[in-house]
Amino acid sequence: MQWSLITEIGLVRKDNEDNILACPDIGLFVVADGMGGHQAGEVASHEALLCLEKEIRRMLPHSNNLGEMMVKAMHRANKHVYDLAKQDSALSGMGTTVTACMIVNQEVIVAHVGDSRAYLLRDNNIMQVTNDHSLVGELIKNGSITEELAQIHPKRNVLTQAVGVSPTLNVDLYKIALQDNDRLLLCTDGLTNHLKKNEIYQIVNESRNLDEAVKSLANAALEQGGTDNVSIILIEL
Repeated sequence: MQWSLITEIGLVRKDNEDNILACPDIGLFVVADGMGGHQAGEVASHEALLCLEKEIRRMLPHSNNLGEMMVKAMHRANKHVYDLAKQDSALSGMGTTVTACMIVNQEVIVAHVGDSRAYLLRDNNIMQVTNDHSLVGELIKNGSITEELAQIHPKRNVLTQAVGVSPTLNVDLYKIALQDNDRLLLCTDGLTNHLKKNEIYQIVNESRNLDEAVKSLANAALEQGGTDNVSIILIEL
């Protein structure tokens, strides 16, 4: 397994509220996109990932169901961020997306909340693994709008669910059997607000290696306006 990652502040935001986590020793990779005023978004994404890693490492030696373990860890990260916001008025209302994958024994398990995304690149195709927990994500699902219209929808950043904003949470879980030469891409919406999935595939496919691919993807988002923080993890089996 090889991997590369990048995070960029973008051209508009004053702070980077994204956070990324790579723990190749246990096959864990995560992207998170925080939200909240006065740098609270950065706190939310940072604290969520700290808690998630801690809980997964604690439970991993005793778990025979990795999907169940990841969901439990997400719930604990949700409680941790929610409690922090309750304790400090400056952090009130903060939250974060979390898209986490664990790669174990030729299988990837993805636990997901929010509108960051996981993609699978296989053969000549790219498939979006996760569903966005957002207003436009719901509109796409019920056929009201297309993916192209979603990229320019005025309410495209309105989330229907995020880690830390509510005491309860519904975590989406996906399991995929992996093949040799599969590539997994995790990213925040700073990439997908600017690039369609076929454009993402083309850039990755034309890059000489993973480092070049993540840099080229981030640069492409910046060239399209860089209106948000951009974070990417690219993994090759």
